[in-house]
Order: sequence, then structure tokens, then C-alpha cells
Amino acid sequence: MITALKLTFLLLGIGFCYRLQHSDTNEETRAAQPSKYGSLWPLPQKVQISEVSFKLSRASFQIIDAEQSFADPTCRLLQDAYRRYYEYIFVGAQTHKSSSNKRAGRAELTELQVRITSPDTECGGYPEVTSDESCESLPHFFSLVSFINSTVISDFPRFRHRGILLDSSRHFLPLKVILANLETMAMNKFNVFHWHIVDDQSFPYMSQTFPQLSKQGAYHPYTHVYTPTDVKIVIEFARLRGIRVIPEYDTPGHTQSWGKGQKDLLTPCYSGSEPSGTFGPVNPILNTTYDFMKRFFTETSSVFPDAYIHLGGDEVDFTCWKSNPDIQKFMVQQGFGDDYKKLESYYIQRLLDIVTTTKKGYMIWQEVFDNGVTLKPDTVVHVWIGGESNEEMGKVTGAGYTTILSAPWYLDYISYAQDWQRYYKVEPLNFNGQFLNNFVFVTNQIMWWVKTFLGLS
Repeated sequence: MITALKLTFLLLGIGFCYRLQHSDTNEETRAAQPSKYGSLWPLPQKVQISEVSFKLSRASFQIIDAEQSFADPTCRLLQDAYRRYYEYIFVGAQTHKSSSNKRAGRAELTELQVRITSPDTECGGYPEVTSDESCESLPHFFSLVSFINSTVISDFPRFRHRGILLDSSRHFLPLKVILANLETMAMNKFNVFHWHIVDDQSFPYMSQTFPQLSKQGAYHPYTHVYTPTDVKIVIEFARLRGIRVIPEYDTPGHTQSWGKGQKDLLTPCYSGSEPSGTFGPVNPILNTTYDFMKRFFTETSSVFPDAYIHLGGDEVDFTCWKSNPDIQKFMVQQGFGDDYKKLESYYIQRLLDIVTTTKKGYMIWQEVFDNGVTLKPDTVVHVWIGGESNEEMGKVTGAGYTTILSAPWYLDYISYAQDWQRYYKVEPLNFNGQFLNNFVFVTNQIMWWVKTFLGLS
């Protein structure tokens, strides 16, 4: 889904889903002023900081379950989180010895008590879009460690879906890079990993039903693939950090790598009356196409536990379809005339019906909506075109669909100087349309350059 760079460094846009309502103070002046909330990032909904301060000791401090908590002491998810936050708090502690004299006389804080207020802790389950993420104090606690003042924090997400898209097809990403990205996402309260796992360039997903897809379509069949074990590691690593993993298998376009391992899946292109030797999008007129898709999405639906799969549907080039005599005949038989958007809609509709049988919801790029495909009411439409002033958002929400917005956060819009300020100031609901509770989701997009930013290239 990329003819232009679709990239947003994951630390540039993280404020948009937690930003507080600002006063009328000049935007540029405010951005240059130090925050009264110190190092809290991202800003919670409510903060109250007192003058009372405490000191911490690595030797005596601990994170524990409160007496009235519904937490299960054997819950691995919580215990792992306690260990992670403990390390977050004291990482680099040796560098702070010089400040110990300044803390002389302060009371020592020996424990952080965590109280789970819901009897259904969902400890063994996977995060969902309906999961309750409201909290007080804990997720921000490690941000305060350089100046532990008595602080009351009340927080809940403005948007339930806060995503990062990672493209592992155009540039293969080692497992450690994906895990490092997930770790950083959790620290900045992103909760959806949108895994754009395959595309034209390569097919690194190792399918157990169709192993030839990665053997023939990956950059390398052994070193540049994601094995079933790799995928399980990513999903579990994400689960322990409250992050959903939504895979994207984009069709009928962006599928050149699919055709290398699956014969007759792609459309043969013609030059005049003869085949040109090249191939276009998925061939939508063959029953074998839908037999393949049913088996493939039955597998992926069992591999990825999230309630949704992203089915793409963007940027379909009709040139090859138009050149193929068999497709021309099919167009006449179906009464489509010369409108190849109808042929695209025919394919997408059959694919959506297949995915529905797997009991998964689906997300699609906005072109599917634009081309008039019949969609279920619970379809999620992903808007990526239009920038900050977006008529598309008004159309999609006005039609009653839940929406993901990516358009304002692409780094192909990058200029110079303080770009992050523009990303931070984006108001996702700045359009004419329906503003229902949790109706609009937000997501960033990030590609292989994350390796450079995380120092793992």
C-alpha cells in the first residue's frame, strides 16, 4: 500500500491520543516552554503533583499486589510487568549517585502497591479493543523517578486503538527489531501492532498450509522468514505488554510475491493477443483463487488470536486485468461493462465472505469503501489518504463505519526542523462527520527505518 513513503517514527506522534485540552496560549511559545509535568510522557488525562517528595532505594523498593486487589499472584502477565517496571525505574541507577546528598532527609518510598479493581483480570487472555485501560499512577510511575514527588494520576485512553504499522516485506526486519519496537510501543502506550507482514517485494510469513509461499516468495527461504515459532513469540511478547497483533495480508494488489509460490493465483498480462510474461493482481475470475484464499485465511485466523485481520484492498492497478481476454469475457458475462472497480468489488466481496466464515472481523483500506463494496456494519475502514484536512473521514463515519485514521502521520510529508510538533498537534476528530464514543481509531505507520532509530541496524 505504498507508492509514497509511509513512515512515522514511533516517538514523533505519540502524544496525539493522550493530549490534554490546551488553553489559547500561542502554540509555538507553549511548545518551547518546559512542562510543568516534568518527564511524564505521554501526558495522562489528570495529574496532581504535590511538593512532598520521596527517595527510592533499589535494595528496598518493591512492586506488590495491594491487599484488596483482584490480582492472581500466579498471573504471569502482572508479575512480568512488575519486573519490567522495576527495571525501568532503576535503569542507569548508578549514574544518579551524585544526587543522593540532595535527597538526604527525604522519606523513603519502599513499595508501589497495585490494585486491580475488576474481578475479571483477563490474565490468560489477549488484549481486545474493548479492554479497559483506565488506571491510576502505575504506568506513569517510572517516568517520575528522577524527582519522586507525591503524585496522583488518573488516566484512560482517548482512543482504544493506538497503532503502529510495521512493514516487514519491503525490508525484512529481524525478530529482535520487532520485539524492540513492541517494547518501546508499550512504554509509550501504543496498544496495536499492525503487522504488514507481506507485500509485492517478499512473502516472509511461513505458512504451514502453503509452505511454498515463503520458500519461493521470501528474500531468502531460511534467513528472511518468520517461522510459526517467531510469530508465536511476537504475539506472546505483545500480549504481556497489552498489545494486540493484527496481521495484514493485502490483496488483490500488492501480491507479486504471492504468485511466485502459488501457481495461477495472479492474472497473466497480455501485450496485444499474446501473454507478455508478466502478472498483475490476483486473478478474480477463477474458483481456484477462492479455494486458496479460504484455506489460507482459515490458517491465519487460527494463528493470530486477535478479533480482526487487515485485508488491504488498496492501490489495485487495473491495467493487467484490462489486457486479459478471459477477464474481458468475464466482465461481459457479469454485466460489468468497462467498470473494473466492479470487478475489484466482486473479488473483495467474495474475500470478505470467506473471512466472515472464520469468525474474524476485518479491516480494509479506504479504497474498498470508495469503490462501493458491500460491507458489514462492523467493518473497520482504514483512512490513509488526505492528510490533516480529510473529507474521507466525514464520508466513512457518516456512512456508519468505525474508522482508523493514519493520514496525518506519514513521514513522506517530512520537512525540516521541528516536525514532531506538527504530528503532536494533529486533532484526529477535526472533520465533519459522526463523533461516536470510540468511533474513530488512530494509527501511525513505521517501516524498516525503525532499525536505525533503535540502533539495531
